[in-house]
Amino acid sequence: MKVFKNINQEKWEALTERQTINKDNLNQTVQAILNDVRLNGDKALKSYSKRFDKVDLKTFLVSKSEIDSANQLVTDELKQAINIAKQNIEAFHKAQFVDEAIIETTKGVQCWRKAVGIEKVGLYIPGGSAPLFSTVLMLGIPAILANCKEVILCTPANKQGKVSPAIVYTANLIGISKIYKIGGAQAIAAMAFGTETVPQMYKIFGPGNQFVTKAKELIQQSGIAIDMPAGPSEVLIIADTTGNPAYIAADLLSQAEHGADSQVILLSDKETVLTQSLIELEKQVVELPRAEIAKKALLNSKAILLKNINDCIKFSNLYAPEHLIIASDSASDYIDDIVNAGSVFLGNYSCESAGDYASGTNHTLPTNGFARSYSGVSLESFQKKITFQKLSIEGIKAIGPSIEIMAEAEELFAHKNAVTIRLKDVNNV
Repeated sequence: MKVFKNINQEKWEALTERQTINKDNLNQTVQAILNDVRLNGDKALKSYSKRFDKVDLKTFLVSKSEIDSANQLVTDELKQAINIAKQNIEAFHKAQFVDEAIIETTKGVQCWRKAVGIEKVGLYIPGGSAPLFSTVLMLGIPAILANCKEVILCTPANKQGKVSPAIVYTANLIGISKIYKIGGAQAIAAMAFGTETVPQMYKIFGPGNQFVTKAKELIQQSGIAIDMPAGPSEVLIIADTTGNPAYIAADLLSQAEHGADSQVILLSDKETVLTQSLIELEKQVVELPRAEIAKKALLNSKAILLKNINDCIKFSNLYAPEHLIIASDSASDYIDDIVNAGSVFLGNYSCESAGDYASGTNHTLPTNGFARSYSGVSLESFQKKITFQKLSIEGIKAIGPSIEIMAEAEELFAHKNAVTIRLKDVNNV
């Protein structure tokens, strides 16, 4: 990690920059894939499966026998862990249901909203070097709770044409039976536009590499809804002298191991905290199976010494991290000051891994600074809100004249007449 000490606030902006990629080449590559799938459907999907996943697929849909097989392949220990996470995620997301009241804005004028599940949603689950079955829980559970009528899942197959048993088991456990062996930008295209096999979806969710992220960005421009813009994984840790250096290092590495393009940031007001944490980092990274990936991520990561913890909070709000950990016994004192973060972990025992798996909060979060304007996935992400209004005779008489005046001022006389014609009737009753 690069170390920066006592940086003036005018230079903070430069330190918040993420790793950049060649967007022009990426745009062209992904747009070509989207166009191909849109025009050639399953034929294009099979071609990309051969090219990228090195597998010749005869069919994309995971079969009933494959689902049954996955159930046998997943250990009882993992099933139990998945079930605990499932219960906690369900409990947290069930609590997000809101009963909205009918509001009488004026006597005789009633207004209200109703939440309706988005009818068709597609979930993308990465399945390469790290098959993220936990993301099946994070996306599938709120989709089912929201009563989305059709929920499908796309995830890449391995060279043997098989999908991760844990992904298949978890999907089936929560009630998703349509699982397609499709990965990458081509999976996003399939769900966005539909093919002979894959139905078209109204909104698409899920993390992925730069190709998946770019595909989601481009289909959004075509009018297909997505969960949020995203980029590589990231964590920012604010630590004072009560933070545990071994814990801090472990949390930094838990994000660094996601990918070489991940970024981790450590902030402190004490140089000893930075030094001890970096020593721990060096000890722990060599023990990881994904050490080489983590080391590459650390090359683009930063440890920054600031004047005090309040400055650390200000820097964090400027950076707007996907994950924010406050490694301090006084972490709760700073809650009101946090305005830009995807998900926050308070205190030395609130490791980021808890949110990734089993605490109950959703781990699908805005990255790349988008936490300034986006929330993480929630129950509401799978709902749309429909407004209703009901006017009685008393209501139209009460607000009708105001509507007439406003419509005439905007020179929309048909709007005015829609009120006038009613008022004439009710005033003659």
